[in-house]
Amino acid sequence: MKQVILVRHAKSVPYGYDDDFSRGLTDRGESDAEEIGTQLKKQKVTPGMIISSPARRAMETARIFAEALNFPENEIVSVKAIYEGITTSDFIALLHELPENLNTVFVFGHNPTIYYLANNLVKFFDGEMPTCSTVGISFSIDRWNQVEARRGHLDFHLMPRMFK
Repeated sequence: MKQVILVRHAKSVPYGYDDDFSRGLTDRGESDAEEIGTQLKKQKVTPGMIISSPARRAMETARIFAEALNFPENEIVSVKAIYEGITTSDFIALLHELPENLNTVFVFGHNPTIYYLANNLVKFFDGEMPTCSTVGISFSIDRWNQVEARRGHLDFHLMPRMFK
């Protein structure tokens, strides 16, 4: 079995004088990311790899999750295409290249891309994706190159408001 965990970055500061790429997290965003990371640790969901958009808010969210899940922050992989809006077919091609000894990959990105990926990787997904939403999708496969659109199973859909 292979598992993909899709995470929309946590609440970020509003777009203003800073460029979009450099926006960081708000205090609420940091606490939401800590909470979801803690919940995943309780469920024993552990990353074999973390991939993130290079945008500051996504990387900060990824680092908070990494700390909660005892994953080395210096091993987070930055993929520019996630910031730019990767297509489902290009995302699946990225998954096809993952090492076979890896079973779970976390991917941190932005809406609408994260929502579209969730919607296209499972047969049916109608959930909303507010900031820090986290979706677990499993595939009943042995190798990453067997991932196909609409073949995943929705394992969980966590949102910060569920824990307040």
